[in-house]
Amino acid sequence: MSKSKQRISDKVYDYLTEIYGKESAEKYLNYIEEYPSVYVRVNDLKIERDELVKRLNKRYNIKPEIFDVLPNTLKFHEREEDLGKTLEIVLGYYYIQGFSSMLPPYVLNPSENDKVLDLCSAPGSKTTQIAELMNNKGTLIVNEVKLDRIKALIYNLDRLNIINTGVIHSKGELLTKYYLNYFDKILVDAPCSGLGIMQKKIEVNQWWSLDRVNKLHDLQVRLLVAAIKMLKAGGEVVYSTCTLTPEENELVIEKLLKKYPVEVIKIDLPVKYRNGFTIYNGKQLHPDLKRAIRILPWEADSDGFFMIKLRKTEETDPLKKTKWKKSYTSEFLKPNNKKIKRYLSYISETFGIDEEIFLQYNYILKRKDIFFLNKNWNDVNLGLFHRIGTKFGTIDKRDDIVLHTNAAQILDKHITKNIYQVKDKDELRLYLSGGLIPNDDIDKGQYVIKYSDYVLGTAIVTSGGIKSRFPRSKRTQTIRLGEF
Repeated sequence: MSKSKQRISDKVYDYLTEIYGKESAEKYLNYIEEYPSVYVRVNDLKIERDELVKRLNKRYNIKPEIFDVLPNTLKFHEREEDLGKTLEIVLGYYYIQGFSSMLPPYVLNPSENDKVLDLCSAPGSKTTQIAELMNNKGTLIVNEVKLDRIKALIYNLDRLNIINTGVIHSKGELLTKYYLNYFDKILVDAPCSGLGIMQKKIEVNQWWSLDRVNKLHDLQVRLLVAAIKMLKAGGEVVYSTCTLTPEENELVIEKLLKKYPVEVIKIDLPVKYRNGFTIYNGKQLHPDLKRAIRILPWEADSDGFFMIKLRKTEETDPLKKTKWKKSYTSEFLKPNNKKIKRYLSYISETFGIDEEIFLQYNYILKRKDIFFLNKNWNDVNLGLFHRIGTKFGTIDKRDDIVLHTNAAQILDKHITKNIYQVKDKDELRLYLSGGLIPNDDIDKGQYVIKYSDYVLGTAIVTSGGIKSRFPRSKRTQTIRLGEF
């Protein structure tokens, strides 16, 4: 047995050979042994692709290739050790993501006028991409069943400055109690056996089995059924997985096509792919499954993926819908509400922000914290959400508001006062580590901290100096500063 074959179990190798043939199985094994290309999705809410290329080259000597197959995408053929450590990635200018992972949101094609649901959202790769495609507007609702993964999801939403998103922590199939015939577009990037990403997660080999695949199949069917029930008539759902098994792909869709009012929509993609299976284990499947897309890792130089797009042709029978009771600890406020207006006026005066800017957002008061989100986000089940929008500020003991770093980054271009420009890398390191920058030359109070043309976040100036308020969640990783 070759070195490659020794890295995966006989059951995985035999399965791949049975489904795709010995030649394809060998190609996958060879691909697993190679270092896969790395792809980057540029956050065009914050920077243009060409400008990011210039900065990576100048500041870190990182030289990406323009990947014109998809918009706002860069490709790296060789390992770039610093790609995940730059100041730009910490500040959300880009996201490292396999290009085939970018395809489901691209196929979903949401707009800011849509009500969109991402049913299985953590860690946020596709969620943040959907938000970008919506131009950070409209109503994006995202769900994650595992509480420990919500932390990563919220970290990425905040890092990329996403403000059109409400986060729910629930089993996806239970959301039909609150949403029926409701959403315009839904992404179901379902939990799967991961057989398409072994080049990145070889541990898949340790637990992969057909028994586990079949259990996942049952969950995937339940999630997709729920998505169809929550979709409006005429609405669209994209189902995707990063596995290569027909049991988790075509056979899931086969069940839905038999029982629910959906039709398969043809997908046109500018990448190499294979069509879905219409015969499996000698059994004839629905002919429209040929419109499904299967991307094989060794052919695409990226993750293996399956995706299909369905349109709901008529309403499903409404069940008795539950309206979630409003949370008594949260209030949804318009910018002219007297409870929030005084705080907004204070921030306007402190940072020289035109008060008209605050009319672009709505606000949520949750105990002493204020969150904000785009003004056209709308949902009636407020108490259902783990979090909506992103942090605007915190009300202190004096009943004044302290601006949060997330808000400073989002309001970047509108801030004209109380800006401190970091002088050198020593001060920059102190700020990013949450430290105190010695300085007795500026007045006490709140400041926005900038380095070059980047808004880093906020700080409080006291008699001891400039005390960083850079978020703790971002202080844990090593940050390479590069040449500025």
